[in-house]
Formats: sequence, C-alpha cells, structure tokens
Amino acid sequence: MVLWASCYPLITIGLESAPHLTFAVLRAVIAGLTLVGCAALLRQPLPRDGATWGWISLAGFGMTGLGYYGMFHAAEFVAPGLATVIANSQPLIAAVLAFLFLKERLSASGWIGLGIGFLGIAVIAAPQIMDGDQSSSFGGLAYVLLAASGVAVGNIAIKKLSKKTDAAVAMGLQLLIGAVPLALIASLTESAATIDWSPLFIASLIGLSIPGTAVAFWLWQYTLGKIELTNANVFSFLVPVFGLTIGVAFFSERVTLLMVLGTAIATAGVMLTTARPPKPPPSSGNAGEGAFHRPSTVSGERDQGGQ
Repeated sequence: MVLWASCYPLITIGLESAPHLTFAVLRAVIAGLTLVGCAALLRQPLPRDGATWGWISLAGFGMTGLGYYGMFHAAEFVAPGLATVIANSQPLIAAVLAFLFLKERLSASGWIGLGIGFLGIAVIAAPQIMDGDQSSSFGGLAYVLLAASGVAVGNIAIKKLSKKTDAAVAMGLQLLIGAVPLALIASLTESAATIDWSPLFIASLIGLSIPGTAVAFWLWQYTLGKIELTNANVFSFLVPVFGLTIGVAFFSERVTLLMVLGTAIATAGVMLTTARPPKPPPSSGNAGEGAFHRPSTVSGERDQGGQ
C-alpha cells in the first residue's frame, strides 16, 4: 500500500510531460516486461491451461485496462476529493464479489469495519469535495465507478491466480494484456510524439513502473496467496493516508484536523475488519473437547447461525 501511495506524486509529475493514456500504457508495459523478464530469468514456466490464461486476462482487462482507463479519464471531469471517495468504494465492491464467487465470509464487525474505513476516506477528502467544482458530470462519476469495479473484478481474478501460477508470471502477463486496449485507445486519441523525454519524466516513469507497479503487484499476489481478499483489500483504505504522509514529508503539504481524524477513522476500520475474535478457552471437563474447535477467523464465521 505504501508503494501504491507513492504512485500519486509520480503520476502528477509524469502527466506534465506525457498524454495521460500514453503514460498509463508506458507504465503498464514497462512493469509487465520487468516482471516477465524476472520470471524468465528464474525459469518460471508460462501457464499451460486455458483457465489460468482466462483469469490472467480478466485481471488484465479489469485491474489494468478498466482501472487505468477509468481513473485517468475521470480526472478530467471529477474533483479529486470526490474521485478519491468513489474510487475507495473498491474494497466494498470486492467484498461483495468475494462473498459471491470466493465464498469468503465476513462477520458483522468485518462489514462494519469496511464501512468505517470508507467513512475515514470521506472525512479525509471532505475539504477537496467542499472546495472543488461541484458540477461533476454523470459521465465522470461513471468513469470512477468503472475503474473501481474493474479493480474489484481484477482482485477476484488475482486471488484465483494466487495459488495457480507464479506471481511474477501472472502479474507481468496481466499488465501486458491490460495495456493492449489502452494502447489502442491511446493511438486513436493521443500522440506519443508529444512526450517530453526529460530526465524528470524518465525518473518518474521508472519509479512508477517498477517499484510502484511491478513490485507492488508482485507483493499483492503473494499476499493474496496467504490471506483472504477482503482482509487484505481493506488495507486499500490506507493508501490515501500513506499518500498524505508522503505529501507532508516531501511536498510540504499541510496537515489538517480532518486529515488526522480521517486517518484515525480509516485505521480503526482496518483494525476492526482484520481483527480476530478471541478463541474460546478449552473445556476443562473433557481434554478431547478442548483439542478440537473451529478456527475463529474474521472470515471463517460461515458456520454461525447453524449454517
């Protein structure tokens, strides 16, 4: 999440020198080639079955294709604060999809934690929403929702891939596949000749592509191979928090009371969603009973209520 948060200032720097979709394509292609190259050096095999290729393609079109397309276009129509809030509905959308397709179950406190985390993002973004242009078009809001939905669907696919194939292979291929429709649209609407290949732009592109995208995606698939999607995805609420921290540390941005309050609320939501209820003590009456009980994880409550 810290790596993804570092992308915001790098994108801001890079967009001063390149058209937005062309910049997104360069980011995805460099990151994808980096991961595929690392996988080749480590002699990781390519997927052999159609189902794995299907999940990789779905991750690419959702996470990279729709995600990048929607967010870059939304910046033209929607105030940054409102875009931040709507984009961070992604963990909520992904939680519903994980419930339907991955059979992940959140307890009541887990769902409340997701809501509290989303509220924290709304508090952080409140000043931008109030000070920004309130005439955001329906089309702009649709772009943000398209991006959030694409990322949520992509996360489902990445979770499915987490135990099927190497992370560098899967994430490198999904980035390259997702870059294809972006490149087609960019070739029709933008001119790559307008890129200013200044040292600052090259530095921002490399920082965005390799640590901010390639390493971050590799870590993300590795993480989803260890824990459930909803429990990992709730940490997305901390990306704006880390982004603000980077802004304060390196760009002299001012800390406000709402930022501190929103950060505390978002952090509380993450803690509530990922907290594990205490295990019941072993029964003293029967040693055998104390040795066997159902794991009490946040998302392992599927046996509650007699189910």
